[in-house]
Amino acid sequence: MKKKIVAKIVTMAGIAGLAIALAAPAMAQQEFGSSELIAAAKAEGKLVYYTANFAEVEQQVINAFNKRFPEIKVEMVRAPGGQLITRVKTEAAAGKLIADVVDHSDRALMLPLVDMFQDYAPPNAADYRPDAQISPKLWPRATLVWSIAYNTELVKNPPKTWMDLTKPEYDKMTGQVFAQSGGTTWTRIMFERQVLGEDYWKKQAATHPILYPSGAPMADSMVRGEVAMGPLLYNAIYPKQKDGAPIKIFFPPEGVPVNPYSSGIPKTAAHPNAAKLFLNWCLSNEGQTFMIKELGNLTSLKVAPVYPEGFDPKVVKVWFPNFDEYVKLHGPWVAEWDKTFGYRQ
Repeated sequence: MKKKIVAKIVTMAGIAGLAIALAAPAMAQQEFGSSELIAAAKAEGKLVYYTANFAEVEQQVINAFNKRFPEIKVEMVRAPGGQLITRVKTEAAAGKLIADVVDHSDRALMLPLVDMFQDYAPPNAADYRPDAQISPKLWPRATLVWSIAYNTELVKNPPKTWMDLTKPEYDKMTGQVFAQSGGTTWTRIMFERQVLGEDYWKKQAATHPILYPSGAPMADSMVRGEVAMGPLLYNAIYPKQKDGAPIKIFFPPEGVPVNPYSSGIPKTAAHPNAAKLFLNWCLSNEGQTFMIKELGNLTSLKVAPVYPEGFDPKVVKVWFPNFDEYVKLHGPWVAEWDKTFGYRQ
């Protein structure tokens, strides 16, 4: 009798285990959307993705998404911030906008375009910081953080703070992404003036930094030894360090400026279900964890699932720009920065 009871319990446990195992994929899929959405996305089979982020970085995101959903092809169109906005406006005016997802670094540039986007929210919408959004239609798919990096073969007395970058001993050794390159750089420019002091730009300009149009060429330059150090988005330089380049990266004690992106689905999207599924995955814990661990992003989730290598949330102060000031101060402050650094378009 006891043997029968034991056998019955074992059998029931086995059935329960099988049920859990069978339910796991379905439970995991609910994180990314309903079964109906996923089926519709797979039926569409593709989406067109416009982004202002680095192509090399976004290709890794696409590859990770395709490990989960291999049935959906993502066609990426990458352009610098200003050019991307111009393209979106021009195509929309001609009724030829082909983007299913628009992903941009400058929330101020996206704000006037809000009416072009359809209503959308990911399954975990309540988990996101409301101050990282400018509209319920646009979401912080990526959240980038600034750091300081240097080439260890060129710098024997490395900087330890933001203020160290103004030292006369670093004359002609530093690099800078110029202020007009996009929203992420504008965030850093704001941080420098509001946190480090009104004279910080002047002190930094006195070291005669080399100016770059974006973080990608500056990161490549640092690896090649053409520039020794400077502020860089962590996700622009971290992959170089991972690949073995002689690069050291740190998060300065004065704080680190953070820039949430703004991503949405145009009302004219030809593949709206695939677009929703892609954004759902990117905004999920799985997608955010991938972008943090593998790319060096932060997150706009209220509770971070993990942190980038070398980032201690108990030590590093994160700085989000005030959005009203982000919009209002942009024109005059960028013009002043250009004058201070002798930059002309």
